[in-house]
Amino acid sequence: MKIFFKTKKSGYTIIETMIAVSLFLVVVMSGMNTLLSAHLVNNKTEKMRSIMDNLSFIMEDISRNMRTGYTYHCGSLVNLDTPLSCEDDLFIAFEEAHGNTTITTDQWVYKIELGTNSGNIFKSIDGGVTFVQLNSSEIILKAGSGFSVLGAEPPSSPTSNTQQPLTIIRLVGEIHYKDIITPFSLQTTVTQRLIDIDI
Repeated sequence: MKIFFKTKKSGYTIIETMIAVSLFLVVVMSGMNTLLSAHLVNNKTEKMRSIMDNLSFIMEDISRNMRTGYTYHCGSLVNLDTPLSCEDDLFIAFEEAHGNTTITTDQWVYKIELGTNSGNIFKSIDGGVTFVQLNSSEIILKAGSGFSVLGAEPPSSPTSNTQQPLTIIRLVGEIHYKDIITPFSLQTTVTQRLIDIDI
């Protein structure tokens, strides 16, 4: 005796198709979310890198110009063409490498201005008459930033200084980018290239 079973052949139902499309959309949306997150992280990283490059440029600009300059002056806003040592001051002036010692208004000046919610560094190439801000708005300098100059006076001065002029540059502060605050502390030491000691 033969037994026959009734089999029903059917295709995909609409529910199966909807489930397949829904799973596909979930996978695609997860991939898009990951891609957009990676893009946002990349943008933040590039912006932070740009800000850090700005800080590096400031330190390089100051140290390069001071290394080739001479007649370092810090601690007083008068007689910028007279060498003067100081400790932890917010400005420094010096004669640029191609400057003229007989002109009293051609000194280059770097100054730091600290405020409650801002702190900036400025540069002047006309003896402090006009200034240009060097740092971007995301960089806020804080207390601890400054300049120290040792041995600025020439050997023939009343102090009988025999030390080669040496400058310590410190930039301390925070980078404010969106909701992220990143503290930084940079320091470098520069000596005058021109020898000013008696041998």
